Amino acid sequence: MVPPPAHSGTMTDEPDIAALSFEDALRKLETIVGRLESGDAPLQEAIDLYDLGDKLRRQCQARLDAAQARIEQVRVDANGGVAGTTPFAAG
Repeated sequence: MVPPPAHSGTMTDEPDIAALSFEDALRKLETIVGRLESGDAPLQEAIDLYDLGDKLRRQCQARLDAAQARIEQVRVDANGGVAGTTPFAAG
C-alpha cells in the first residue's frame, strides 16, 4: 500500500501552539482565515488549515479566558474605601 503524499506547504506545518502568545496565535489564525477565504487552497490543504485554525482558535480562547480570570473588580464600601475585590464578570 502506498502512503498518501506529504504536504510541503509551511502553512499546514503545525507549530507548537501552546507556546504561542495570544498575538502570535491570532496572527496565524488571521492568515489561515485569509487563505481559506481566498478559495485558492486545494481541498486537503484547506482541511489541514481548518484543523490548525481550530486549534489556534481554542488557544486564543484559552488565553482570553485566563486573562479574564485574572482581572478583578475593586469593591468600594459606603465610605469610598476599598472593601476587597471580586472576580470579573463579563457581560
